[in-house]
Amino acid sequence: MRIGAGLDARLGLPFDELREAGREAARLGFESLWTPAGGIPDAFHVCTAWALDTPLRTGISVVPAARMWSPLALAAQAATVGQLSDGRFILGIGTGGYGPGFWASVGMPDRPVAVMRDYVTVVRALLAGETVTYEGPALRLRDASLAVGGLARVPVYLGALGEQMLRLAGELADGALLNWATTDRIAESRGFLSEGAARAGRDPAEVALTMYIRVCVDDDIDAARLALGKQVLNYAMAEPGTPLTAGYRGLFGKMGFGEVLSELEARKNNGEPLGALVAAAPDEFLNSVGYFGSAAGAAEAFARLSQGLDETIVRVVTTRPALEPVVEALEALTPVLIRKALDA
Repeated sequence: MRIGAGLDARLGLPFDELREAGREAARLGFESLWTPAGGIPDAFHVCTAWALDTPLRTGISVVPAARMWSPLALAAQAATVGQLSDGRFILGIGTGGYGPGFWASVGMPDRPVAVMRDYVTVVRALLAGETVTYEGPALRLRDASLAVGGLARVPVYLGALGEQMLRLAGELADGALLNWATTDRIAESRGFLSEGAARAGRDPAEVALTMYIRVCVDDDIDAARLALGKQVLNYAMAEPGTPLTAGYRGLFGKMGFGEVLSELEARKNNGEPLGALVAAAPDEFLNSVGYFGSAAGAAEAFARLSQGLDETIVRVVTTRPALEPVVEALEALTPVLIRKALDA
């Protein structure tokens, strides 16, 4: 299992401190550096800086492709980072949203699997140096290319929560990027990915299964719980009118948390603030998808949550915006400590 570090704009660090955090991760033995797209500093710039500062692979998990990028512009950006990093860059792409309102806002059909089939097919072909003529439900291109040869290879991973998207990743992508999955869900996801690979005549082992696992390491346990819990609930709870089977709400429902979330959503709709909702959330719920607490026990919890992955990513959450707690979290969860816990 590879072990990476995940750092993002939610940490509140300026660009120079994100670079320093990346250098610290390399010093501590991490094997890759990951960040999501859509915030400031821009993820492509952050990955380029990390690649120049360290020998590590860098990756974006994920670019909200349908919301922000045309395939040609996305491929050009990814190819540039691939070139600057000497082939140590991974492009993760996802839809960026769900539901009829989202798809109407981006001018695409409400067919997420078909849309991502278009994106993965076209972007991979462009990055491979091909001239692409393509017509699908969302994308239409004629004689499109990056017009340059000898490009560094850029693997394309697909953000995948549901069964159909996981099968698509197995069929077409270089990897699948999970999020907020329990260990049981990781095992189920592996099965769906393998089904897609078999359908395409591929070896499932060629498709990496990767996931962020969020951790908040702090001796102030209540503050750590609140910081992690806010992130969990911001993903897991449905907004009024949103289908309970869609997106992350659907994922958490499949993992057995539908009743918990329905109660919390009712309280939210009655005006309770997010902090009170986190306080009401069961520890079992939060601990099934992340870790909060002191450094002691962090590696063991993280190892447990990583079971079944090909690459696990320590996604750092902090109680305050500063470089120091980021480094402290990385020190508590070095690959050496995680592997020791995995072998125990």
